[in-house]
Amino acid sequence: MEFDHLCGIMAPGTDGGCYKERISAMEDENHHEKSDNSSQAMAAKPPRNLSVMRHSISHAMLAGTTELESTIGIIGLKSPSGETSGFLPVFCSGSCSEMGPKPYMEDEYICVDNLREHLGAAPNFPSPGAFYGVFDGHGGIDAASFTRKNILKFIVEDSHFPVGVKRAIRNAFVKADHALADAKSLDSTSGTTALTALILGRTMLIANAGDSRAVMGKRGRAIELSKDHKPNCTSEKLRIEKLGGVIYDGYLNGQLSVARALGDWHMKGPKGSVCPLSSEPELEEIDLTEEDEFLIMGCDGLWDVMSSQCAVTIVRKELMLHNDPERCSRELVREALKRNTCDNLTVVVVCFSPDPPPRIEIPRSQRRRSISAEGLDLLKGVLSSNV
Repeated sequence: MEFDHLCGIMAPGTDGGCYKERISAMEDENHHEKSDNSSQAMAAKPPRNLSVMRHSISHAMLAGTTELESTIGIIGLKSPSGETSGFLPVFCSGSCSEMGPKPYMEDEYICVDNLREHLGAAPNFPSPGAFYGVFDGHGGIDAASFTRKNILKFIVEDSHFPVGVKRAIRNAFVKADHALADAKSLDSTSGTTALTALILGRTMLIANAGDSRAVMGKRGRAIELSKDHKPNCTSEKLRIEKLGGVIYDGYLNGQLSVARALGDWHMKGPKGSVCPLSSEPELEEIDLTEEDEFLIMGCDGLWDVMSSQCAVTIVRKELMLHNDPERCSRELVREALKRNTCDNLTVVVVCFSPDPPPRIEIPRSQRRRSISAEGLDLLKGVLSSNV
């Protein structure tokens, strides 16, 4: 399926990789071809067939009002107006992971639609609950694989969970980072970005360290929920230089194209020290409403060639056709390959309702605001006569 007429040919989601807090318009903006590494990007075209592809789909129909009320009692979920909301999300996720043009695969991901069932937790465990993650490895698969297997455990086993969820998540990222330094069986030079989404009741917490991105579809609009931690991003550049780091041609200390990552201990100092390459995640908290339709989580292999709004437009159109998040994730991967991405591709799509998105009715204007063909010809004639 062609989406070029909807999304443009090439569209970075942020200016210089930096996050901009914005709500995108319904129609995708015009985009410019990326100049950075353009010669490398076009040197090797990716395969057009997707014969080697990992994908999965999962569903979780959530329990009734009693469980939701118990969750509200544990973590204090309130609507913006201060009243307890009756909105009950139903999670259904699909994923797709493709090696792309690279000779090896370094991405990992996790999808848990029913957190309490997955963990075998006690009945008083916060419910409804879900957890999703995308981990883009570099320098080998070790760091990404280890983080995927352990990050959720580190969160729920933290002493601050579930009352102090934000602190538990931050502690889990630090614990995973330090564990990568201590593990003798893992390559200490391996590293990974980490993007996670933890949902408890109606509250969704996005945690990100690296250049993967989380984008929410809200009635057709793209809402970016994470920042791309690129070394050239203004805030990251200031932090790096303040700590004695340097940026060469967009690379941290001339070696790494991200400003935050877990692992990479050959670039860090002793554990506990502050260094230019940070493992600290940035968090974003969202109270889900009926207008929040789905979440897209993807590694930079997707966002290098596609804007956030373009991805939301594709997913929403696909959901209206078949309401299958797995097929949506595969479609995003296919589209990124058609646009000649140069990286591994991993996409997770999470729906918050069992129903497809509703059709958006745009009211017709009472007045015609476009010029007719006859009027255009008349205007041309007037202008020509005045020359």
